[in-house]
Amino acid sequence: MTILFINIKQLLQIREANVKVLAGKEMATLPLIENAFLLVKNGIIQGYGSMNELTEQKADEIIDCSGRLVLPSWCDSHTHLVFGEDRSDEFVDRVKGLSYEEIAQKGGGILNSAKKINQISEDVLFEKSVARLKNVIAQGTGALEIKSGYGLTVEGELKILRVIKRLKETFNIPIKSTFLGAHAIPKEYKDNPDRYVELIINEMLPRVSKENLADFIDAFCETGYFTPQQMDKVLKAGKKHGLIAKVHVNQFNSIGGIEVSVNNKALSVDHLEILSDKEISLLKNKGTIPVSLPLCSLFLEIPYTPSRKVIDSGLPLAIASDFNPGSAPSSNMNLVVALSCIKMKLSPEEAINAATLNAAYAMNLENLVGSITVGKKANLIITRKLDSYQQLPYYFGDNLVEQVLLNGKTV
Repeated sequence: MTILFINIKQLLQIREANVKVLAGKEMATLPLIENAFLLVKNGIIQGYGSMNELTEQKADEIIDCSGRLVLPSWCDSHTHLVFGEDRSDEFVDRVKGLSYEEIAQKGGGILNSAKKINQISEDVLFEKSVARLKNVIAQGTGALEIKSGYGLTVEGELKILRVIKRLKETFNIPIKSTFLGAHAIPKEYKDNPDRYVELIINEMLPRVSKENLADFIDAFCETGYFTPQQMDKVLKAGKKHGLIAKVHVNQFNSIGGIEVSVNNKALSVDHLEILSDKEISLLKNKGTIPVSLPLCSLFLEIPYTPSRKVIDSGLPLAIASDFNPGSAPSSNMNLVVALSCIKMKLSPEEAINAATLNAAYAMNLENLVGSITVGKKANLIITRKLDSYQQLPYYFGDNLVEQVLLNGKTV
């Protein structure tokens, strides 16, 4: 099955196969072709170029993209999509003035989501997650990572990871799974959190590994959650089971999590709302990509990751939604791109690079998605009629996605 897209106003993110990740000044360039064509065969990108170079218009299907932009679908490298119920009641508390930490202290937050997860069946949880994933795809996301972390019991964590596995089997979209048993400390372990860390290492991890339920391992290194020392134990145990580290650090406080992450060769460090120059230096030339989560900053009214400083220091940067019921109840990557420009002062080029190629790298998917590259999956966005890609972040409140394709097929 061959599909030929013709008269594309701008074909964005054209890359050679050897370009895996962009850092520093490289992020300011977004290669494109004006008035372009794109050829897809059996869901794989086969070729592209200027319409002037197209000598033969033969294909099983021809799609006229006049006035529209075509770009690789968004890659969302940090989500908590599998959860039981929303926490809109906590939203009201926060509007009335309670902080995220205060809500957690009164029984809300992650522990609230864990309670709800453990009260519903795997099948019900799967159906809820299916509905959310369909909405994620409709907004232009063509690859994503999903974390556990709302179980906080052996069976609860396994339930979430099994649902993620079912989503992988049901939807023809790249999904990476992350085991986040170290998301919060359950009430029964409040006085002895090290015992919960032992439960994660000695009971949860072996079962996760036995059922092959995760690609990555994560921990929330933060005051009131897990210390750098506890995170170090969890990440090292995960490595023994073949799991690569992707971690939550520096959301509210800087307590040494970045150094531990780098020492454990983490693929990504996510959040980074609090980030010092020394910590930026620690990340240089380490292969660990910083990931900012601007929807969380917007919703919680906390600082935004100093992403301008991260890029100007020569580091790569990815951006993600952090879609979750407590601190970022949105999976809209279009808004993530816009906020990155509006609030973190990224250029449109940098923001699009951070949400496509670099975000794919943050999931070890850079060989599969994230750019218009021969041999990669044709996971694509066709926009509404636009004058330029600069309008993608400019019209921050509009849905500019007209069509989403996974493996060359319209969703």
